[in-house]
Amino acid sequence: MRRLLAATAAALSAAALLALPGHAAATPSPVPDFDFSACPAPPANADPGTWRCEAFVSQGVLTIGGREIPLGEMRLTFSEGEIDGKFAQVFGELRHAPARIRGTFGASMQLKYGGYSDFQSNDERRGELDLYAALRHPLLSKECTVGTLEAPLHSVVKDDPAVPFEVISQNPKTVKFGVVDTQLALPATTGCGRTAPIADQLLGLPSPSGKNTFKQTTYVQFKPL
Repeated sequence: MRRLLAATAAALSAAALLALPGHAAATPSPVPDFDFSACPAPPANADPGTWRCEAFVSQGVLTIGGREIPLGEMRLTFSEGEIDGKFAQVFGELRHAPARIRGTFGASMQLKYGGYSDFQSNDERRGELDLYAALRHPLLSKECTVGTLEAPLHSVVKDDPAVPFEVISQNPKTVKFGVVDTQLALPATTGCGRTAPIADQLLGLPSPSGKNTFKQTTYVQFKPL
């Protein structure tokens, strides 16, 4: 009888452990919906059958000094393939809704495309992208930005070991990975008028390379063109 009671107690203890939230089986992150409507068409001289569109959906965080700014969702599309047997790309679109900046009395930041991109990965980095950030607040002018289209922020992203590369699906081809830029330099604000000193002080700008971090967790889906 004692052996039976002990075995029953052990079984109940194991069942209780399995029922606890801390021991629940991990569930995979939901794959986002992908939008290929902004995919640029291949150039007229593109090599047939070599082109595809890549649709990115990322969750980003920008850290300026000690201030962390969750950027929310960013969407990006571009097409790539070959022209005369050589790799080529055509940028499509960057979409980012304004993200609220905590502790700034309602200010928000919206990332915009800065006119240059290179997503051909190599051993040193996963890609490069020029950006600038529009700042929004009732007291700021509509031209208030960090970086500009003429003098954008240049981000070089590398693989983030905290979010390793993962193949989510083969049909359609869908992958997940993390990237990080720890060398992004952020200048003082531009076009903010009389409120520029306040905006700079609130954001801690200018902030030199090595003091900032730009991280993204990204899902990518591929579509043949």
